[in-house]
Amino acid sequence: MSSLWAIRIFFLALCTVGGYEVSQVRPEWINSGPTGLVIGFGLGGLCVALDEMLKGFSLRAFSAATFGLFLGSVVAWLIDHSALFTNPDDPRDSPDSPQRRVIRLGLFLSFSYLGMILAMRSNKEDFSLIIPYVRFAPQTKVESLLLLDTSVIIDGRIADLIEANFIEGTLVVPRFVLHELQKIADSNDPVIRARGRRGLEMLTRLRQNKRNEVKIHDADFPEEPEVDSKLVRLARVLAAKLYTNDYNLGKVAELQSVPYVNLNELANALKPVILPGEIFTLRVVREGKDKGQGVGYLNDGTMVVVNNAQSLIGQQVNVKVLSLLQTGAGIIVFADIKTPAAA
Repeated sequence: MSSLWAIRIFFLALCTVGGYEVSQVRPEWINSGPTGLVIGFGLGGLCVALDEMLKGFSLRAFSAATFGLFLGSVVAWLIDHSALFTNPDDPRDSPDSPQRRVIRLGLFLSFSYLGMILAMRSNKEDFSLIIPYVRFAPQTKVESLLLLDTSVIIDGRIADLIEANFIEGTLVVPRFVLHELQKIADSNDPVIRARGRRGLEMLTRLRQNKRNEVKIHDADFPEEPEVDSKLVRLARVLAAKLYTNDYNLGKVAELQSVPYVNLNELANALKPVILPGEIFTLRVVREGKDKGQGVGYLNDGTMVVVNNAQSLIGQQVNVKVLSLLQTGAGIIVFADIKTPAAA
């Protein structure tokens, strides 16, 4: 038995007991207890029957029916108070005459029915013809929560994505992530300290954006010693998507069925496709590992190893792609010199 029917049975019992109590308190209304039980049970059963018939009747349909009933009643009232059904030469024709009451009842019933039917058949945009500049917006949209870890805040590319309107949702920064950023910013190591301060600056930049709200979440899990464990658990509790640059954290989140986005993977997916045989211009910036090799970098950071380019360090050259090597850090391009590029 469903919980809904349990509530209905409880309601029927209350109505039945209520009918009996009315017969005891007001015997002039109901002259016996059994009659009160029957009347109470009948009224409760009628309510349950109406509930069952209206189970497909939504709140929007109820609102539309109420609005249509109101409009139909207004139209009926206007017609009733017009001179359409008044005969000034007949002294029997008064507002309280039986004929006028029958006409009034017919007007209200017919126009109320028509108003309800028309309103229920219409869609939400039709109401804008009656109520200008008003739109009915759905309120059932689930809030999208984006949980940020320390690495993605320090990285800063999340701020660029938000300002470019690529990310929508509420940014959630846990309090324990703030504490970790503060510890990094207070480090004695100048390199680590610079990373921590950059993270705090990026967080300030995120809070100043107008598109996405930033919330500081106070939840903590003392039984979880590691920040990564706390992040995964908080993401599960909030049903949030975890944003990170940490490969291991992403895999732990994936194992626990927590949705996540790794910005490094996203950046790799958006890199331009380079095919063997393609020719492009490159500046050689340093020596390679093998003899005679030179190394340059594309705009997205992809490393290009150029054969016989050691003597051309600091120069622009045209290179032809020979092959690509996929590594854990990304793609390495191997190329030969085509022709020297114009300086």
